[in-house]
Amino acid sequence: MTGERAGRGGGARLRAVRVRTTLIAVLAVALALVAGGAALVLGLRAELSNDVRDAARSRAREVARVIEAGRGVPAVRVADPDEEFLQVVDAEGTVVAASPNVEGLPALARLRPGGSTEVDTPLDEDPFLVVAVGARDGERRLTVLDGRTPAGVAEATSTVTRMLLVGLPALLVLAASATWMAVGRTLRRVARAEAAQRRFVSDASHELRSPVATVRQHAEVALAHPGRADAGTLAGTVLDEAVRMQRLVDDLLLLAHADENAIRPRRRPVDLDDLVFEEARRLRQRGGRLRVDSGGVSAGRVLGDADALRRVVRNLGENAARHARSRVALALGTVGGAVRLDVDDDGPGVPEGERGRIFERFVRLDEARARGEGGAGLGLAIVAELVAAHGGTVAVDTAPVLGGARFTVTLVSVP
Repeated sequence: MTGERAGRGGGARLRAVRVRTTLIAVLAVALALVAGGAALVLGLRAELSNDVRDAARSRAREVARVIEAGRGVPAVRVADPDEEFLQVVDAEGTVVAASPNVEGLPALARLRPGGSTEVDTPLDEDPFLVVAVGARDGERRLTVLDGRTPAGVAEATSTVTRMLLVGLPALLVLAASATWMAVGRTLRRVARAEAAQRRFVSDASHELRSPVATVRQHAEVALAHPGRADAGTLAGTVLDEAVRMQRLVDDLLLLAHADENAIRPRRRPVDLDDLVFEEARRLRQRGGRLRVDSGGVSAGRVLGDADALRRVVRNLGENAARHARSRVALALGTVGGAVRLDVDDDGPGVPEGERGRIFERFVRLDEARARGEGGAGLGLAIVAELVAAHGGTVAVDTAPVLGGARFTVTLVSVP
């Protein structure tokens, strides 16, 4: 129940983290998009306004060149009377020439040559942008005023603003969805890791509790009935359980180092075939009806840690012997620059649906098997970690001849 409550509490915590992370990401994206959109609109407005100003100044200069060429003040006209005007004024501000749409009106702006401003005019409700260019007609100083309405600027910026108002919410929804899914995937991995850690601690506690309980039970019996206790039997039991507990602690420490990426095997040439023959002899010495076939073992040298590789071979041999009905076969060979080790048995094999988790920690496919007979469920996990530390791979399949399980380890060969 405690594990279930922890799981539910952890799930609620991870959901809260997911919601908060998504909200923070959406807020950050929203601020960035609003700032970027505002900068875009302001930059567009400034650029278009400069274009209008440059066009007005260019035409005013053309009029000024005509005046300074000695032809007098020309009759000025504009292409769009609703959006443009021209005036030529003297030093006193008197209009000496004007386009027909502002004829008879006083000077619409008081500017020095080179200046620009926005002024209201009778031509339109919107203000006109006016630029001034100086000119000389003999002794007279004249100023050419070119005015244009920036209606196109307003229209363009308005269009862009509307597009942003439609696009930004869509981008926010997209960002929220992407963040929600990405954070969800990450948190699911975190949840699986936390669940695995809880299972690991629970299983480790259970495994350690068993030998401790056995030692305590025998000690209590010996104390309660000192005359009946046999010292040799008691010492043997305590020693067996201590060895079992030490082996389990060593396995747990190795896996803890693997979690910290702290397994760094020594890199020395190792004749893997010697280790395989050694394991075959050990299995034969166990006696019983188990037949061990090592006829398929040939030379194979790899670069690695001899003790770690011996443990790989030992764990695979133990696993095969534990599940075999009567036969185990060991084979080793070099194929295409890789050394391949096959460990087969004639047992029930590994169901295809379970092969993905067979190398996980504390996994027993036959939960009904006694823990003393089936081991702690760490042997294959250690094989996977040690093989990975050597840059190799391990996989499980069906033994083609014996019909049980085949565990295959592949390592890079060296001359």
